[in-house]
Amino acid sequence: MNNENLQTRRQFLRTSTAATVAAVGALNVSRSAHAAGSGVIKIGMIGAGGRCAGAAENAMNSGPDVRLVAIHDIFMDRVKGKLEVLKKKKPEQVQVDDAHCFDGLEGYKGVIEASDVVLIANAAKFHPFYAMAAIKAGKHVFVEKPHGIDPHGIKTLTAACELAKQKKLCVVSGLQSRYHDGYIETMKRLHDGAIGDIVAIEENFLRQPYGVYRRQEGWTELQSQFGNQYHFVWLSGDDVPQSLVHNMDRASWALKEQVPVKCHGIGGRASSFSPEHGNVFDHHSVIYHYANGVRAYAFCRTEVRCYNEVSSIILGSKGRCDLTRCQIEGETKWRYEGKADPYDAEHRALFGAIREGKTINNGDYMARSTMIGIMGQISCYTGAEVTWDQINKSDFFFAPKCEDCRMDMEPPVKLGPDGTYPVYVPGVTKLI
Repeated sequence: MNNENLQTRRQFLRTSTAATVAAVGALNVSRSAHAAGSGVIKIGMIGAGGRCAGAAENAMNSGPDVRLVAIHDIFMDRVKGKLEVLKKKKPEQVQVDDAHCFDGLEGYKGVIEASDVVLIANAAKFHPFYAMAAIKAGKHVFVEKPHGIDPHGIKTLTAACELAKQKKLCVVSGLQSRYHDGYIETMKRLHDGAIGDIVAIEENFLRQPYGVYRRQEGWTELQSQFGNQYHFVWLSGDDVPQSLVHNMDRASWALKEQVPVKCHGIGGRASSFSPEHGNVFDHHSVIYHYANGVRAYAFCRTEVRCYNEVSSIILGSKGRCDLTRCQIEGETKWRYEGKADPYDAEHRALFGAIREGKTINNGDYMARSTMIGIMGQISCYTGAEVTWDQINKSDFFFAPKCEDCRMDMEPPVKLGPDGTYPVYVPGVTKLI
């Protein structure tokens, strides 16, 4: 059963016979999670950054029956800060008391216990680990991208999504392109042959760096890295799985979920040398090779005072598709004129399914698209060609494992003698 938020249900599960538990377990638990309660769907946030707060707001936009009841983050000041912001926006739906504000590395457990639906959007390293914990506890989950930062994490995620299918629990991805009405309509036309055969794809995610957080007075080295997690590989996975994953998910969709047979990448650090920029690269280029001869040319960069562009350009034998503009040119000329809000749409789908006793499971493309990003990132770090078979057979992880993380542990990366964090060196670094 996944509805463990009610004390009466917990007592029932403790005292019922094994036969009764088996029978109850055969019920559609996604329906009982809502109907057996008071008509309220309780949500909890694991992560108190802007993305998780945005997801909570999107969730509450799906209906007045959605109530925020718990928040967790490494830092309590971030929990309290986001709580105040959300209270102002949704005063009737935000019902988080002091007892359900959690910090540290163990606070996620309190959120899972209190919630029917767990929103996971914190340091990406922990996304698969927390998703598995929530699903084991019988809770629906929304998981922000990336859905892991290494092959080990993706295997955990895949197992979690399979368990969710068995339990009839919903798993919805933060790869919101799949819920964009304009992209959906454009992709249907592309798959119907509007640009002929796809011959190449260009993907761009060129932007300013993620926000840089300087070390606060009293923070330990480990707290400083958690507080600035986008700039540390062991927490964020760097920018190919972190940002370019959106593009590669769209490319996979366009190619009818084909996977690349191999890739080679080029990356490094050109301008972001201060300690606050951690040990991530600031530019990457990855070329993905597909079995049908198509190549996807994928670029991401996080530098200031540079040209910016976010685009997915699909080139065909009879035309060109600018997917992010929902536009087709060539023999067919067409443009989507409607409006789309995929962030709200993915949560309308999630909570609509829960209310109706149905299930959504985005696990297949969550795992596939994130692994495509990971193989590109590892190719950039090592300078080696990486094959799809190779990355999927690997159990590599950026140490330490989630279950071994403690707030008193030694930081996985430390400042070097020159006052900067060491970065991976293509041609020297070996990872898989």
